[in-house]
Amino acid sequence: MKKLVVLGAGESGVGTAILGKKQGYSVFVSDKGAINEKYKNVLLHHQIPFEENQHTASELLNADVVMKSPGIPDKTEIVQKLIKKGIKVISEIEFASWYSNSVYVGITGSNGKTTTTLLVHHILKKGGLNVGLAGNIGKSFAQQVAEQNHDVYALEISSFQLDGIEKFAPHIAILTNISPDHLDRYDYQFEKYIDSKFRITMNQTEKDFLIYDADDVEINKWLQKNKTKAQLLPFSIEKELSRGAYLKNDRIYININKEELIMDTSKIAIQGKHNMKNVMASAMASSLLKIRKSTIRESMEDFEGAEHRLENVLKVNGVQYINDSKATNVNATFYALESMKTPTVWIVGGVDKGNDYHELMPFVREKVKAIICLGVDNQKIIDTFSNVIDIIIETNNAKQAVDAAYKFAVKGDTVLLSPACASFDLFENYEDRGRQFKQAVREL
Repeated sequence: MKKLVVLGAGESGVGTAILGKKQGYSVFVSDKGAINEKYKNVLLHHQIPFEENQHTASELLNADVVMKSPGIPDKTEIVQKLIKKGIKVISEIEFASWYSNSVYVGITGSNGKTTTTLLVHHILKKGGLNVGLAGNIGKSFAQQVAEQNHDVYALEISSFQLDGIEKFAPHIAILTNISPDHLDRYDYQFEKYIDSKFRITMNQTEKDFLIYDADDVEINKWLQKNKTKAQLLPFSIEKELSRGAYLKNDRIYININKEELIMDTSKIAIQGKHNMKNVMASAMASSLLKIRKSTIRESMEDFEGAEHRLENVLKVNGVQYINDSKATNVNATFYALESMKTPTVWIVGGVDKGNDYHELMPFVREKVKAIICLGVDNQKIIDTFSNVIDIIIETNNAKQAVDAAYKFAVKGDTVLLSPACASFDLFENYEDRGRQFKQAVREL
């Protein structure tokens, strides 16, 4: 019996353990921290042995294959030992794909991937397909393969998950954009991060498709230097394209296989330039899967967007509060500030991943009236903006931040939580940060 070791007992880890057991592996789950009660109960229910608050090397180093949760860096001592010993270390995406013949739409990129994945799922579901939503979002992909496999999956895939693939090949890959993110995990080398993202197309064949942002400098550079076998389908908001998707006079034009789909942007439920790109990418993927034009149009009009992504929370005394907690890098916050139409009180900060805030300067000058730092170490933010913004204050929980914003905002303003940073200094994750923010707004 082959031994599967699972490192990390979160959503992807526990799902992998369930699938591994079903496929006849001897499974052992190991987590360096404490395991959440919910997941512990699932492991007990499935009678899967596990350990917490430690990694017992002797238990792990006799594995045939190891599934490493995306949050664990390759540099970790135990991972290094496994690699040295020649033990295969893979991601949940890779492991689950061994046991499923489904069609995959794999979506990656620095920003926009959650919205695009949710959109693809929404359209395909509306089009009557048996579609699953997984990857970096929703219920574990491996667990879905084990318990209720779908014909098609919309998979949001992070660079960390792509680092752990060997054979995984999506029929349709979407690369939304590339901007510096997670550089702390890639030795602060942007090239390594870019190569990581392009792993999504490495196993694709001539029958597969790569949908990508033709306005993105880094993507174009990579495609000029490297080859993919997949058919290329670009999208752009800057130029007209003979094949692919583009924006012109507030209309989106999509041309694939001589079929043309035209959509009026004013009718689309999610707004902002970046969202037009997400719409183009998901519409092309859905067209390739033979969804009717009318269904695609309808889906764009009734789509509700992602929680924690430019989510309108409440209007209090004429001030709009917006939760963009999912903006964990500068580029995501760039989109958020770009779409602000009124004077903005900006809540920013958290764990800095090697951020350069200077590209936000034009928007900060033009739109931001006060900055509220929500993090443990805010020095870099203060140093960057103190010459242009008079009001910069520091807070260390969501309630303090919201109370401060309430003081500075007047009728007609917007309070925007768009941190540009990870959340692990004060919160469990970006969802926790977003929920605490929303709770504090409701209590005003």
